[in-house]
Amino acid sequence: MDSCRYDSVMAAATPNMDRIGVAERRYSYASWTSPSHYAYLMGMTPHLSPPGIFASEVYKKEFAKWVDRLGIADMSFATFVPELNLPKVLQKHEYRTVGRVSLPVLNPLTSINKGFDDYKLMSNHNDFSGMIDQMRFDPEEPSFHFLNLGETHYPYMLERDALPHISGVHGVFKRMDDGLGAADEDKFFDMAQMEMLHRQQIKCVEYVDGLLGKLFDLTPPNTHFIVTADHGECFGEGGFFGHGPIMHEKVFEVPFLEGRRN
Repeated sequence: MDSCRYDSVMAAATPNMDRIGVAERRYSYASWTSPSHYAYLMGMTPHLSPPGIFASEVYKKEFAKWVDRLGIADMSFATFVPELNLPKVLQKHEYRTVGRVSLPVLNPLTSINKGFDDYKLMSNHNDFSGMIDQMRFDPEEPSFHFLNLGETHYPYMLERDALPHISGVHGVFKRMDDGLGAADEDKFFDMAQMEMLHRQQIKCVEYVDGLLGKLFDLTPPNTHFIVTADHGECFGEGGFFGHGPIMHEKVFEVPFLEGRRN
């Protein structure tokens, strides 16, 4: 869920996510879309920031989790080197690899497409439903599906007329801005507008959760789910809105849950 804050998930009604597991507060390796997704496709999920442990041990334990996730024995960091590419590792184990993305910075011409048998940028920024309609499952062939959802990214499924306006020459923020920066007192959202946008992101989480139930009905038994975000978002904290070149905890704080749906 692109740009989705941890507290947005905690505030939302998420009966389908709850079927997978309990959401944890974790931290992204990056503050905007592209680098965070590259980390995912290295096989690294958001981290817990544990104290008193060497980073190398964290990575070692993270890569070892793919043994249980995939049911493939003896997977480790050594399995992923030298390419550090999860889709390619899965192809070697006869998985069909599928990618569906919403953000243009992840388009098929970028190198993030490496290792996918089928990779597509959706024409609609808010098309998780369309992604689900395109998904096919063969009981004789294991598959890996990597989905980047734009519903929780600004403008949070709001149409132009529903977006808050700011004074001055900037007008309404562009729909696909990916990192909106620090506040200017004369030309920025006020806190009431920030709070409205945060509430709207929570509604988008609930919308995504509803579609997740539809996906559950399609997936075969023993399907393992990971639901997370590539980074968070600021809604006024520290004078910031958005994400990207912002050093604030809320930009790195993300939800994380995984498990086999029941």
